[in-house]
Amino acid sequence: MRAAQSLIPELEEIVQHGSPRRRAQALRRITTLFLDGAGAFSEEHISLFDDVFNLLIHEIESKAREELSHRLAPVGNAPKRVVRRLAKDDDIAVAGPILQQSRRLADHDLLEIAETKSQAHLLAISSRSGIAEKITSVLVRRGDQDVARSVAENRGAKLSSDSFTALVSKAEDDDALAETVGLRPDIPPALFRDLLLRATAVVQKRLFASATPDTQSEIRSVLARVTSEINVKAAPRDFSQAQRMVAGLSQQGRLDEEHLLEFAKARRYEETVVALAEICKVPVEVVDRLMTGERPDPILILCKSAGWGWPTARAIIAARLGHKANSSQGLDAAFSNFERLTAATAARVIRFWQMRPRTAATPVGDKGPAARA
Repeated sequence: MRAAQSLIPELEEIVQHGSPRRRAQALRRITTLFLDGAGAFSEEHISLFDDVFNLLIHEIESKAREELSHRLAPVGNAPKRVVRRLAKDDDIAVAGPILQQSRRLADHDLLEIAETKSQAHLLAISSRSGIAEKITSVLVRRGDQDVARSVAENRGAKLSSDSFTALVSKAEDDDALAETVGLRPDIPPALFRDLLLRATAVVQKRLFASATPDTQSEIRSVLARVTSEINVKAAPRDFSQAQRMVAGLSQQGRLDEEHLLEFAKARRYEETVVALAEICKVPVEVVDRLMTGERPDPILILCKSAGWGWPTARAIIAARLGHKANSSQGLDAAFSNFERLTAATAARVIRFWQMRPRTAATPVGDKGPAARA
């Protein structure tokens, strides 16, 4: 340590009177000195370097801090205080290498950064070779879609059941995330089944192609059960009781948007379908098929043609069978489409549906007459 001690007088002069450029030069020399002997230094020696580093990085340019971060990040016994200071830097170019690589950061440091810093900081943490469950919980909760994908791809990231549930929910509108989550060997079986239920056919095929023989067998079993459930849902429904109730309201002049909204909010599917069909003058069979389609666009058209607002359309979307959850992203897209849709366009499509008493209606967005109306 004689070399380090011999630098102390010069260091003191630089700290008191030196320019940022002289500080950066001294920092490089001290860093090289530390790295050359890091393997032989005691904790006392490392603490001394920690003091020196923290003196020098004050008021130096971010480029010099970034260089220091890159050089210290892979060092197993890097000075802890300067490592924490670099990790908490607002500049991700400085913080990133430490957050991604340094083993000198404690879990409580990572938790604090994950709770308070930017998405770029969260993304850097998500690529660490090992991440504790309590940290991934914060990453999944606070992180955007890029962070979610990175966490899912990281097999060294430990995930709680709640984190898996959140990722499955986020994957509903993200095929890449769905595939990555589905390929994790630690995904709970119940959530794997839920993921398959929500996944597109393309994702289901990719999961099957990438799976082990045992997992392929499980996927076949799940998809068989899904097919069975879909067939049950597709069976004809009995609307007779709902039709009698709605007919009574209509005869009394009380069938209106308010009653329809009550049916939808109570998830009374048959009453919702029959009331919607009666008010819009579209056959019940057609409305039933439109309501069970994958996309909510037909509901938007029915509501727009009747002159109703978004709250009613949203309630009816939520009342659909086979749609246990409607993601905020999906509802945002539906709202945007509802705002763009004109009453005139809605009326044209409605006229087409009104002429199809007992045929399968083509959902909007598919290549069919309804889409071209």
